[in-house]
Parts: sequence; C-alpha cells; structure tokens
Amino acid sequence: MLEAARTDNLNLYTYSEVEAVDGFVGNYTVKIREKARYVTNECNGCGSCVDVCPAYGYNEFNENMDSRKAIYVAFDQAVPSIAQIDMDRCIKCGLCQGACDLDAIDFDQEDQLKELKVGSIIVATGWEEYEPEDGYLGYNEFPNVITQMKLERMLAPNGPTVGHLVRPSDGKRPKRILFIQCVGSRDLNRNTYCSSGVCCMITIKNSKLIQQHYPDSDITVAYMDIRAAGKDYEQYFTQSRKAGIKYIRTNISRIKEDPETHNLKVLMQNTLRDSLGLHEHEFDLIVLSAAMIPPSDSGKLKDILKLETSQDGFFKEYHSRLNPIDTKVPGIVLAGVSQGPKSIAESIAQGRGAASSLARLLGKDKYRISLIRAKVDKEKCSGCSLCELNCPYDAITLVEEGAEVNEILCHGCGTCLANCPSEAITLRYYKEPQYERQIDAILEEL
Repeated sequence: MLEAARTDNLNLYTYSEVEAVDGFVGNYTVKIREKARYVTNECNGCGSCVDVCPAYGYNEFNENMDSRKAIYVAFDQAVPSIAQIDMDRCIKCGLCQGACDLDAIDFDQEDQLKELKVGSIIVATGWEEYEPEDGYLGYNEFPNVITQMKLERMLAPNGPTVGHLVRPSDGKRPKRILFIQCVGSRDLNRNTYCSSGVCCMITIKNSKLIQQHYPDSDITVAYMDIRAAGKDYEQYFTQSRKAGIKYIRTNISRIKEDPETHNLKVLMQNTLRDSLGLHEHEFDLIVLSAAMIPPSDSGKLKDILKLETSQDGFFKEYHSRLNPIDTKVPGIVLAGVSQGPKSIAESIAQGRGAASSLARLLGKDKYRISLIRAKVDKEKCSGCSLCELNCPYDAITLVEEGAEVNEILCHGCGTCLANCPSEAITLRYYKEPQYERQIDAILEEL
C-alpha cells in the first residue's frame, strides 16, 4: 500500500466505496463516495488527538478484543496515516481540536461524490471470515471458543495481548488447545465449498507458532481432511506432525463447559483408529477455523457492475477453466478471492494476470469485437422493453425511438431475439432468409 501511495500515476481512494458504474469498456464512468473522516488530509498521524480523547469504542481491527479511542487511526500500517472519528462514539468535547496543531479536525466534513473516467475495472474485493451462529460449537456461548482471526490478532506483537496467548475467560495461558477445521465450510447447511486449503494451512502455521513459543503446549487438530495441496505444503504439514501436534480425523459431537474452570469438554471419535465409540477430551481453548466468504456488500457491487455471482456468492468468471480472469462484461476482470477462495500466492498470480490482460486491452487504439450482434428494426419495435429486461449483458436500453443495442456490450447470444414479440430484432449474419435458403439447399440434396 505504501508503494502504491508513492506512485505518481496511481490515485488511492481509501475509506471510500463505489456508488455507480456506467458505460462500457474503454469508457466507464465510476462514481465514488469518499466517506467523511471528520479529519482533513492535513493530518500527519502524530496521535496527539488520540492521546486526549476521553471516549472509547471497540477496536474492529483487533476483532473487538480491546478498545480504541473515538478518534483513531484504523491500524498501524494504514495508508494514508490519517485519523478518523467514530461519530457513534464521539461526545463532541472538542479536546481533539485543541490538541491538533494542524487544525485538521473538521466536525462539519461531509461525504464527497467523485466521478472518474476509466477504461477498465479490476474487482479485488477480498473476503470475510464466516461468523458461526451463536451456540454453534460453543461460539459466543463459551468465552474460550474463538476464531482463527482472533487468534491471529492475539499472536501479533501489536495485537490486544501484545503477542501473548491467553484465555479470554481469565487471562491465563492455555496449555491444551483444540483447532476445529471446516467450520462453516464443506457443510450442506452452511457453505458447501472448501476454502481452498487456506484454513488448513493457517491452522498448521498457528499451531506451529504456538508450539515454538510455548513448547509445553498440547495441541490437537480435529479435521475432516487436511488439504495441503500447494508447493511445499505437504512438507510443512509433515513438520507440524513431527513437532508433536496431534491430528485427529473426527466430527465434533458435543462441546460443554466446566462452569468453575471454564475448560471445554469435547465429545469426539477418531474415525481412522478408534472403533470403540466416542471419547471425551478436555481443552483450555478451542480455535475455530472458519470459512472464507464473500464480503457482506458484494451483492450491492454485483448490481452496480452488472456481474453474475456463483451459487456461493463469489463473482462469476467468464469460464472457470479457459478464462478465469475475465467476466461477462468486457473491461471488467477479477482478481484474488473476489472470484473464489484462494491462497495469497494464487491471488497474486491472478492479480498480475488481470493487470496484464487489461494492459494489453488498453494499450491498443481499437477494441476488436465480433460482428455477430443484435440489430433492431425501429419501425417494427413496439417499445415493450422485454429485450431490455431479458438481456443477460445489459446491452439494450429503451429510448424514444425504440430499443437500442450497445454493440460493445452485446455478445450476440440471441436472447433478445427469442423474447421479442414484434420480431423486430435480428442477429447480423443470422437472418431468417439465410436459414430458409440453407434448409432449402439441404432438402434439395435429399
């Protein structure tokens, strides 16, 4: 991000969201809403305002495990390093204004709409961690059941516990730790897909990290299948087992909490070795490896960009094997987990592919299209708008004279032709007289 911010011909719009997109490849108009920070760009991130602020809120970056001030910098590496005010927590005391030597605090600041002209769009919206429903595997029911993201923030030196692993219930270090895999994924009642082995590798990484910091830890991983399919992944998994981390292929039957110690009693069976039935094991901490899911606002962006999503909610590519980068809309491509769960290495590779694809496209003076496109006979068109409603590429708009086809967006699929009650639409090179002559020629040979 810092390198991007320092690049002269690259503009960053942080704390912003896309409001609308119009146009076509080479000529897109994008409206962006820059949200009000209530702090101007004069801010240098010195933190004087944060020091004097008396109001507190939950720290979202640390998974709400600690607090932050009502005026704050989102996280230490934020670009740009500009503070913002949480108006839901701010008490309007004015102490931050008095502490700021640059007069950067502006309580009257409002959202700003900006309009950009761009030739192409890369969708790289990332992902969110699946949040289990209350009570599922003890989540939000027992304090010592946490997710991988919370564990990540705990183990981080700049996290809420300064890198120390502690139990939320009493602040003590847990010795017996259970990782539960495939939480919310590979599940017919939640998400049917696998998160591309990412959850497995995060568990292996974090379990090894805990073992290195606390050699007396007793770590168990409850899994369906370990999917270590990437380069050197299997070797990493083998090293984890040699380090003493136990892997049990099992499904969790029940989790109960000891009300006095807050330890967790888990009923499970080793499906590979144990034929004697279920056994109860006790743990100090449980970590849930939850699924990767699309961002909560991806549905809104789907409508704005007129894209399709697959059944799991991720953006749909043009072809899953032959063209996994492009979308059905020319000039809009996908990168990273916006298209589906994948690792960092895979996301980088797809991001570079997306950039290369668009560089080739925008580096040309002309955009080549197939001539097989829909044509409207304005004299026959009744203006019923059925073609506009049924076009899967949003290539048809209704104007005063009748339906109008955007030949850049049109793919020549013929959906509009099939839906037109007035027979006002034809496909170039696929007119009825042509078919009639072909049929006549075939019949003559018979």
